[in-house]
Amino acid sequence: MRGGEEVESKEWYLSAYAPEGVPTSDHLKLQSVRLSLAVDSIPEGHVAVEMLWISVEPYSRTRMSGIPDGLHLPQLSLNQTVTTFGIGRVIRSKNSSYAEGDIVVNPFSPVAEYCVVPPDFLRKVDPTDGIELPYYLSCLGLPGFAAWVGIEVLGCPKAGSNVFISAAGGGVGMVAGQLAKIKSCRVVGSTGSDEKVKLLKEELGFDDAFNYNKETNFDAALSKYFPEGIDVYFDNVGGKMLEAVLNHVNSHARIALCGMVSQYNEVWTRREGVRNLLNAVGKEVRMEGFMVGSYLDRFGDFAEEVERYVKQGMIKAKHKVYIGIESFLDSLASLFSSSNAGKVLIQVKP
Repeated sequence: MRGGEEVESKEWYLSAYAPEGVPTSDHLKLQSVRLSLAVDSIPEGHVAVEMLWISVEPYSRTRMSGIPDGLHLPQLSLNQTVTTFGIGRVIRSKNSSYAEGDIVVNPFSPVAEYCVVPPDFLRKVDPTDGIELPYYLSCLGLPGFAAWVGIEVLGCPKAGSNVFISAAGGGVGMVAGQLAKIKSCRVVGSTGSDEKVKLLKEELGFDDAFNYNKETNFDAALSKYFPEGIDVYFDNVGGKMLEAVLNHVNSHARIALCGMVSQYNEVWTRREGVRNLLNAVGKEVRMEGFMVGSYLDRFGDFAEEVERYVKQGMIKAKHKVYIGIESFLDSLASLFSSSNAGKVLIQVKP
């Protein structure tokens, strides 16, 4: 491949919109395309990249419905290649800032084996820096940045605060919980299996955790795990869990709305309502949604801080790795099944 002028690249594209439910092979298709690596075929300033790792993100689902969504992310066009965060190796370059062999993170990577891209959003990483490459897609990537914004910028917990993290076994939640522990908070997480409860408590330092598939009465669960109320809630799921939290918040609690994965597969008219928002008035709760794109000016602060924590062993990442670009459909569906512990990634080639 490295000496050739052309490669065959498999890529996933959206063939039909999925207004509800988990997208299937009726909506997402895998195709092979021929990609020229000849210097004359690469636009000036661009680089050709061989993908190594691809991140599988819940927000990608919201771009496949064909219906404007509460996240206000642009919908994919039909027959458009799906994009996400990825890490790749530069194999051809027409840009003086990038050399063949450079490892780059691309927040707009196609779900493909190879691509030719402009350098506008690429970020070089040093593979000899002692940090494994998948970390740049988990605790040092979009999930970690979302967790940092929600805890550091919006949640602002003080030492001793009672912090609740929903979907705590996922890539965002587990980092959010560890960041709160670094701030000397009491941290409890909800997650979808006993295995992940054990992971949160025994490996990631959470003070407690519960399986929401067993503790189905969320009000009773939160009474048990937060007898003194909740000061900070990092919300990844919305719906019934958010409603229950509003019954247990303390005065002046802060709620960072990161995502609502329990609602992504429903059209908005069938999503679960929250009936007790009046509690937010009486308790003077600050509840704020956020998109990480609005905080890109803080990415450098985040990267410096969390990279230090990673190197010191204060933050750990867990990854669920699927092998091969062909696994994208299954890995995307897994995000909505509670079957994964940690950040879902595809290793493009083993």
